Amino acid sequence: MNPPTPPLARVRTPGYAGYSIAWSPFFEQRLAVASSANYGLVGNGRLHILSLARNASAPHPSLVVDKVFDTQDGLYDVAFSEAHENQLVTASGDGSIKLWDCALQDHPIRNWQEHNREVFCVDWNNINKNVFASSSWDASVRLWHPERPNSIMAITAHTGCVYACAFSPHSPDLLATACGDGHLRLFDLRQPAAQPTATVPVGGEVLCLDWNKYRPMTIATGSTDRVIKTWDLRNAVSKPPGAMASPLDVATPLAAILGHEYAVRKVAYSPHAPQLLASASYDMTARIWDTDAAALSGPPGVVQPPPQPGQGPNAAAAGAMRKIHDTHTEFVVGVAWSLFQDGLVASTAWDSETHLWGVH
Repeated sequence: MNPPTPPLARVRTPGYAGYSIAWSPFFEQRLAVASSANYGLVGNGRLHILSLARNASAPHPSLVVDKVFDTQDGLYDVAFSEAHENQLVTASGDGSIKLWDCALQDHPIRNWQEHNREVFCVDWNNINKNVFASSSWDASVRLWHPERPNSIMAITAHTGCVYACAFSPHSPDLLATACGDGHLRLFDLRQPAAQPTATVPVGGEVLCLDWNKYRPMTIATGSTDRVIKTWDLRNAVSKPPGAMASPLDVATPLAAILGHEYAVRKVAYSPHAPQLLASASYDMTARIWDTDAAALSGPPGVVQPPPQPGQGPNAAAAGAMRKIHDTHTEFVVGVAWSLFQDGLVASTAWDSETHLWGVH
């Protein structure tokens, strides 16, 4: 077996396990890592603001910690503002959501407390730039405006933990959610009732999702069943307003990639190549997949049976994996693509390390 390929750069966050990582949409060199003491089970949280430091004598940049913000409970997710270059929002284990300013010291500039369980995801709308969403273990999703003291919408149509939510990068009114009840849901926020326009049975607890940046109705999901699936949801929104899509319309994935050995914790489509998808898993690896190759490797229109314990990679995974980053020594739970540099990826893990690595 080949030894792990070292990352281009790495930085440690001693005492704090990485939970989520994000790149700034304004500054090419800036990243943020949300982290928790004691693996997020109990204790404090810390938001790390990182930067890439370039040295003319070194072939690759180094990662440095510019600033930290401490919280009284673990941090599970982070998202940069799409409207203000120095602001970002975090999701906390105590149910709070905090807005921070990188140019200020110590304290959040706003704190919201409406969720009554852990907030596991925050996502900023990149079209309607004054709105962001949060999802929680309390089975709700809430929409927020950074200048308002209370949420502007609550979605309570879920029956389990909502592990992730994400706005469409193509339509500001479409929001997708990943739920512990095994379903992907699509919401059209223009509808008066906050009910899903599509509910897709995925399999396992759905831990993560992401929208394709080039194909408007394509979504990837990752689940506890170890399978990454890609979906075409065009049929789900071609119905008359208010009509819900039948599961038969959308229940067949474009591709089903069984390549990870344990649950898939994060998926992220490349901002530069429509077919490339990054994933992070409890198997201590992050991987890059060619989803077009995966779709060609499996029989179209056939839903595969759930994987069995110990089952190895399927044909889609064997033909689609483009890169494996196996240098982390604990659960890899965050992965994100640089928005400015094609093929540059950052990952964070429970080993208290953040790595920078290349796809090409």
